[in-house]
Amino acid sequence: MNLDTFAPKSDSPDSLTYQAAAEHPQTLRDSVEIAMRNYFSHLEGQDVTNVHQMVLTEVEAPMLEAVMRYCRDNQTKASKVLGLNRGTLRKKLKEYGLL
Repeated sequence: MNLDTFAPKSDSPDSLTYQAAAEHPQTLRDSVEIAMRNYFSHLEGQDVTNVHQMVLTEVEAPMLEAVMRYCRDNQTKASKVLGLNRGTLRKKLKEYGLL
């Protein structure tokens, strides 16, 4: 995917910083910023609600998958890595169909 198409078309310092981040995201924060700018740029005037829940849902499932893979499906270890109660982790895994 070419992220340049989502970058603003100006030479302001903020724009240049964004373009550099779009070309080579360095952090999770950079990736989220790029994804959110992309999302908002494609709304075409539509009303939007519940962005917070949408982002949490989109991020939480792959995060849980990655942590479970890292912990070799050991829920006790994964719950410690995530800073969650093991019961809460199980609930979330079930919610996303990962259990």
